[in-house]
Amino acid sequence: MSRRFTAGAVATVTALALLGAVPAGPAVAAPDTSHDTAAYTVVAEAGASTAAAVAAIEAAGGTVVASTASVGMYEVVTEEADFAARVAAAPALLGAAEKRAIGYAPRARFDAVEQEHRVVGGRSAGAAGKRGTRMDPLDEKLWGLAMMRADKSRKVEPGKRGVTVGILDTGIDGQHPDLRPNFSYSLSRNFAPDIPEIDGPCEVESCLDPVDRDDSGHGTHVAGTIGAAANGFGLSGVAPNVTLVALKGGQDSGYFFLDSVVNALVYAGDAGIDVVNMSFYIDPWLYNCLNNPADSAEEQASQRATIEAVNRALRYAHKRGVTLVGSLGNNHEDLGSPRPDSSSPNYGGTPRLRTIDNSTCWDLPVEGAHVIGVSAIGPSKAKSDYSNYGTEQISVAAPGGWFRDGYGTPTHRTYDNTILSSYPLHVLQEEGAVDADGNIVPGAEAYVAKECTAAGVCAYYTYLQGTSMASPHVSGVAALIVSKYGKRDVRRGGLTLDPDKVESHLYRTAAKTACPEPRLVSYANEGRSPEWDAYCDGGKNFNGFYGHGIVDAFAAVTRPLHHR
Repeated sequence: MSRRFTAGAVATVTALALLGAVPAGPAVAAPDTSHDTAAYTVVAEAGASTAAAVAAIEAAGGTVVASTASVGMYEVVTEEADFAARVAAAPALLGAAEKRAIGYAPRARFDAVEQEHRVVGGRSAGAAGKRGTRMDPLDEKLWGLAMMRADKSRKVEPGKRGVTVGILDTGIDGQHPDLRPNFSYSLSRNFAPDIPEIDGPCEVESCLDPVDRDDSGHGTHVAGTIGAAANGFGLSGVAPNVTLVALKGGQDSGYFFLDSVVNALVYAGDAGIDVVNMSFYIDPWLYNCLNNPADSAEEQASQRATIEAVNRALRYAHKRGVTLVGSLGNNHEDLGSPRPDSSSPNYGGTPRLRTIDNSTCWDLPVEGAHVIGVSAIGPSKAKSDYSNYGTEQISVAAPGGWFRDGYGTPTHRTYDNTILSSYPLHVLQEEGAVDADGNIVPGAEAYVAKECTAAGVCAYYTYLQGTSMASPHVSGVAALIVSKYGKRDVRRGGLTLDPDKVESHLYRTAAKTACPEPRLVSYANEGRSPEWDAYCDGGKNFNGFYGHGIVDAFAAVTRPLHHR
């Protein structure tokens, strides 16, 4: 899951309607905005007509400035200080989530999970061992491809251009030499214009970055794992011939607004995108709840609106042929039995102890409708210590990296245990890993790779870990399944396959993996406290660590598809 912010001193954070990740910390006071025009995302009740919803919004003192009527979502501005309360009282409306600056919070330079190897310090294990058949020079470092037999599947089915994979993330660096051959400018969209208060100065006058821009790096890394081109250069993805589509729903700073995400999902359904990868979760609440007694009435209404809007958008996309894949998260937690949450809201209010009722609280979008939930494993196939798990929400497991894997061996705490993929040059420069001339700085050579063509065109790559790195492995296999077994989409072109068939085939062909023994796993040797202990429930065919198994690309393209 994306939890990282790029370099910078401070970020203005926004309340209630933001999706994405903000490191937990002291709450900051909200400024007085009672005399300012406020912006809200309003969600209508199920069954309410557009006319009824707009009338109710106007009666509450709001003005609709944009709408996604297909899922009952409206962007509204108002000068009424009690607008949210008025919306909550309107029979035609479910709730309103406000977008407002609430103060300042420090930006974290590096994510504590995804870039743990840089936070705590790591080293390279040295020369890579045999990783199977490689297409590109750096493929020998991609242990995940060999584990899931993607190095063999590409001989049978490397993916087809008519299959599209949407990366709902921070964007894609479409100029990256390993992504440019597969990147679609015509299908890509930016749903998240820069907001100077949280993203810094706009790079372009309109504040709407080009569709081939990624100022975070997270989306570019995800895209490379899915579909970096097999072109004899750099590295290749799980499905190196599919088409990559940027669905920019995240701000440069790492936040995700409700409207941006919902609009991206609706567009994916309308545009005929085959697979959408999602590696984010909804803030400021670790869990969005229907009616948690620790939350105020307005906070409850905002969370209900978010839950409903996200699920409507997921169902909308799925009904129109989109296979949805999401990361389980990096909170080392059984999602079916969540711990009490003392970190929320992590901005916009005072964090408080919240008992999480599993029947009325959700970690979105991975616990939303039709989402294939993915846990992360390391090179040893052990569950990564940080990865969420649990029989209630897990679907499959995939390589996500585990820096601390291999305890007692030379590979322990090495970069090589994590996931190498494409990354934007300018982000590496902002992070201080590459200088202004494009040279890797001393000390960064172990976790940054540089490949140049004979013509002097260079590309850059870096290591990350997380369930955000696991889910794109699964999205890549889903794209291979559509490529192998999909039928021509007569209405929108390309190929298409019922997402329920994609999902069932993915599960049926996954490599069944039993729970470890003993089932209660301690990570004490890896330096973790007992809070990180994890119990694996279930049998070999399905359990809380691996779900239906470790995704298997070769089996997915060689075993026949069952028609139901």
